[in-house]
Order: sequence, then structure tokens, then C-alpha cells
Amino acid sequence: MSTLAPQKTDLGWVIEVPTEIARSLEVPEGSLTVLSVRDGRLDVEILPTPTPELLQPVRETCEEFKDAFDEMKRLGD
Repeated sequence: MSTLAPQKTDLGWVIEVPTEIARSLEVPEGSLTVLSVRDGRLDVEILPTPTPELLQPVRETCEEFKDAFDEMKRLGD
């Protein structure tokens, strides 16, 4: 069993949907989900898969600011 480390955000925790669950739910493998706590319960929302039109500018921005992002990772929170 592999474990996926959740990423904490202002909305909750973001994790990749495990492959077996994605297949069971008939969502694309690699889909992301947001886990949040509401009224003492765990709420799960599967995010829509980004379109190629959205991914391209994100990749370009990541490449453009790669050095800055690497430095932020090095420095930590």
C-alpha cells in the first residue's frame, strides 16, 4: 500500500486520488481531491481535471520562476 502525502491548503488538504479509487469512481487517474473537515465530518471534493489550455501557461510560469520556487522550497515556510 502506498501513501500519498496530503498538501495543506487554506481549503483543507489536497491529495491525489489513488489509482484503484479513481478507477472505481470512473475519474481520470491522477485526479486531485480536497479533504476538509465540516461539522466533525470529513468532506471530500474531487477537483475537475485541468484542460491542456490551463496546463500550458501553468507549466510556462513554473519554468519561468523555477529558481524562485526552488529557493522558496529551500528556505521552507
